[in-house]
Amino acid sequence: MTAAQAMASPAQEGTDEHHKVVIIGGGNAGISVAARLMRKLKGLDVAVIDPSDKHYYQPLWTLVGGGVVKKQATERSEASVIPKGVAWIRDSVAEICPEENAVLTGSRKRIGYDYLVVAPGIQVNWGKVEGLEQALGKNGVCSNYSYDLVDKTWEFINGFQGGTALFTHPATPIKCGGAPQKIAYLADDTFRKKGLRDKATILFRSGQPSIFAVEKYAKTLRAVVERKGIDAKFRESLVAVDGEAQEATFENLDTKERTVIHYDLLHVVPPMSAPDFIRTGPLANADGWVDVDRDTLQHVRYPNVFSLGDASSLPTSKTGAAIRKQAPVLVKNLVAAILGRPLEGKYDGYTACPLVTGYGKLVMAEFDYNNEPRETFPFDQSKERWTMYQVKARLLPKLYWWGILKGRA
Repeated sequence: MTAAQAMASPAQEGTDEHHKVVIIGGGNAGISVAARLMRKLKGLDVAVIDPSDKHYYQPLWTLVGGGVVKKQATERSEASVIPKGVAWIRDSVAEICPEENAVLTGSRKRIGYDYLVVAPGIQVNWGKVEGLEQALGKNGVCSNYSYDLVDKTWEFINGFQGGTALFTHPATPIKCGGAPQKIAYLADDTFRKKGLRDKATILFRSGQPSIFAVEKYAKTLRAVVERKGIDAKFRESLVAVDGEAQEATFENLDTKERTVIHYDLLHVVPPMSAPDFIRTGPLANADGWVDVDRDTLQHVRYPNVFSLGDASSLPTSKTGAAIRKQAPVLVKNLVAAILGRPLEGKYDGYTACPLVTGYGKLVMAEFDYNNEPRETFPFDQSKERWTMYQVKARLLPKLYWWGILKGRA
């Protein structure tokens, strides 16, 4: 089969439109895959389905919440990141019909495909915590996981005069697993700078079993928690918020015992899941994630479906750094599938988590499927470093906008 023959996309009966490759999701994963595909097979018929008008560089939201960056610096128009030659279907997805090679959109359009890339990102489930939606943005309740709310985090941290500052981490998988603790470290620095640390009690309550999954970095983070005097407890899941009373209720995941904590500042990271159309659809595994082979990123039941990023079942942290290593593997294998060749790309689970431990301090955690360090730099990355903080704050945003989203990095 020639490349020209492989890229041909005949119309499919019963669809409103048809494309050779349809990509669900216009975020980091979807756009970087689209850009790489267009570089590999020029003239390929590719469409991206995404309803959003805006595209965000979310890793910087920690520094927005910490008062370092204005949130507007993390925003671009979605139109500006769609690769040249890629069709943009500005719609949501209601259902995937893999037996029929079709996607049903929110406006009831039927989009046919030869190959499907599923990259819709993760769903933030604010409503899973009782009372949280009503409390957000008021009486000290904030979250870095929303563009609309992220500047409230800095407003409340900067305006804090003393009392209890409470930071949460849910029991579910989340995007950027280090973010819940990073903002606690920045709050501690801010309180110290303002001379308020002796008036503040900082609590970190996490539904996870430990501070971090990789022991090399966890050792450093435990020392940071101790140095900063943060009261950290694990297997404690936030289940309810009473915004007016400023009370948060936690459930111990082992004993099921509930504890109520009064707070003056509450930073919440809500539970997350795959989007509902994935979680309850035919592509999902038992846990609700897109069921793909961990090496090839090909779906285990539908060979013309691939997935990467936060909605996939890949057993690694859900970070942009993971997507950066997944995208080239997926594109290599998808192109091979289109051309009728064997799938030779292998993803080893690499991910990175830049762990801000204070203003000007960062631990650059890099590791693989086995939670073994996979470090880039010729020094011990478990140490807090000013240089790594600069990489996160200055270098990585440029790499994202001008490298990753262009399919160059």
